[in-house]
Amino acid sequence: MNETLDMKDVRSYSIENIEELMISYGEPKFRAKQLFAWLHEKRVENFSDMTNLPASLRKKLIEDCRLITLKPVKVLESAIDGTCKYLFELYDGNIIESVFMRYKHGNSVCISSQVGCRMGCKFCASTLDGCVRNLTASEMLEQIYRIEAHKGERISNVVIMGSGEPLDNFDNLIRFIDLITDEKGFNLSGRNITVSTCGIVPKMYELAEKGYPLTLAVSLHASTQEKRKALMPIANKYDIHELIKACKDYFEKTGRRMTFEYSLVEGVNDGDEDARELIALLKGLNAHINLIPVNPIKERNFTQTKKEAVLIFKDKLEKSGKNVTIRREMGRDINGACGQLRRSYIDESKKE
Repeated sequence: MNETLDMKDVRSYSIENIEELMISYGEPKFRAKQLFAWLHEKRVENFSDMTNLPASLRKKLIEDCRLITLKPVKVLESAIDGTCKYLFELYDGNIIESVFMRYKHGNSVCISSQVGCRMGCKFCASTLDGCVRNLTASEMLEQIYRIEAHKGERISNVVIMGSGEPLDNFDNLIRFIDLITDEKGFNLSGRNITVSTCGIVPKMYELAEKGYPLTLAVSLHASTQEKRKALMPIANKYDIHELIKACKDYFEKTGRRMTFEYSLVEGVNDGDEDARELIALLKGLNAHINLIPVNPIKERNFTQTKKEAVLIFKDKLEKSGKNVTIRREMGRDINGACGQLRRSYIDESKKE
């Protein structure tokens, strides 16, 4: 099939959009339900396989629409914990990555929302080459569909925390959430979705207005504005106190407890003063703090905080009444951190 950008990306369509498409084709509306089922229940890769659709409609779909599917180009499985890292090739040759993680409470996938990222966070490999383009809703869905097909297991939790800034791809993110939670499709509860953001404040307010019951995870990584600016360029646009105000609004609108991601970098943001400042910053906010020993990447000289220091930091936060966890490191032996595998794959391809 000749896949061009002007063709209709039907896997990104809501059932209402598909009904409109069927009407434009002169087909009865019930065909939309049939097509939607092929796309999101049976997850076929070719329109010709949609056997209960008339041959004339299948021909029209082949001519007019593109059926986005992802091709796995590399799959690595951790010998430590069974985590699987996937590199998928998109129809235009770009590469994205996704991660499958098995927990006691169910299987989780971490998916990408963009090819690369333009946010520039200093400790992240995803952002080193900038953002190539946004992913469509179908490309976000396909990461989950392909992983389910490969593992033969149901995915019960989705984390949009791979390469990219989801709120920088807001319209496609919303379309994805609506599709993944559709009871006629994947039917995932919004409570089982986590969206990560580095803090695009206006979009946080916009997401809050949607009223989804999902978890919003904010990449905070510093306890003051000055320290945050040194690690995260987004802080030059949105002050840390503006960010916290948006977090409070999100909690008030949705009733969902905030999660704050805090990557600990030795000698940068892991001291006693940082702990005290963080406690003061989050005072009065219903929050969960997720401490992350930073993943070293060769392009930066950050050093991971020692385990003992991480535990001391955690203890100080807990004594102030905060709910704190230390993120379990998964897939470390397979470049499990955000952007690392894609980066190494691109470097290898350039050498070849």
